[in-house]
Amino acid sequence: MLDGIKRWFCARATAPPQEWKDVASWAAAQRYACRNVGDAGFVVDGRVDATPWRLEWGPSQRRYIEGQELRIRSELGLAAELQAALMNRRLQEQMEKDVYEQYVEGVQTRIDDRTPPEMRWLVMFPKLGSAEMGALKERFVALGSHKRWLQSWLDGALAAQLQGLSAEPERPIVLTVGRGRLTLRTALADAAVPPLQAWLSLFETALRAARRAAGALPAEPAEPAEPAEPSRMSAAADEPPATGAPPDAQAGA
Repeated sequence: MLDGIKRWFCARATAPPQEWKDVASWAAAQRYACRNVGDAGFVVDGRVDATPWRLEWGPSQRRYIEGQELRIRSELGLAAELQAALMNRRLQEQMEKDVYEQYVEGVQTRIDDRTPPEMRWLVMFPKLGSAEMGALKERFVALGSHKRWLQSWLDGALAAQLQGLSAEPERPIVLTVGRGRLTLRTALADAAVPPLQAWLSLFETALRAARRAAGALPAEPAEPAEPAEPSRMSAAADEPPATGAPPDAQAGA
């Protein structure tokens, strides 16, 4: 987390490149709020209906994303115990390899709050099976604490948009739900308007699907976690909720 904050705030103060000016023009046309963060990146704030979201582009906050990272997040007020993740299959395979090497073959025996939640959840929660994933099974993996909610979330518009998503297999893509917040993360080297629009469209679809799924399912306790041996899961909390603080301070590790 500290490294990310340092990279965000210690960048040299220079004029933003032309593509950021294009982002500002796009944001103004959509009545979004946009501001630069030095020459490290920018923040755009908008809404889906009455629900605010925040888009951040800047230095990566995750080890599995190299270079610049796009983050979009929104507080949805979902049940705090609801935890879910959808990621591309290549990333899931790499994460599981990293977990095995770090916590099984290595000397570390405890997965703690320094480990990203999406990586912890890979060994805590069951994944949807191939039949449950349907047409998404070749490209994506989904897991979570509430299987019926997860299936409802991925049903319909979100599944259709994920199927049509144009992205290289090696590009890390993660959608997570935790502590009531929906977050999308992906690698994005260039902050051009068309890819920002495309990722924001996917996020808005995921947001609407999450609200629909929350309303369609009764409240249930989370399914018991089954940690992989010999690792011991910690009870570390997920990222803190967004505040008025600078973007990387909000985002956590």
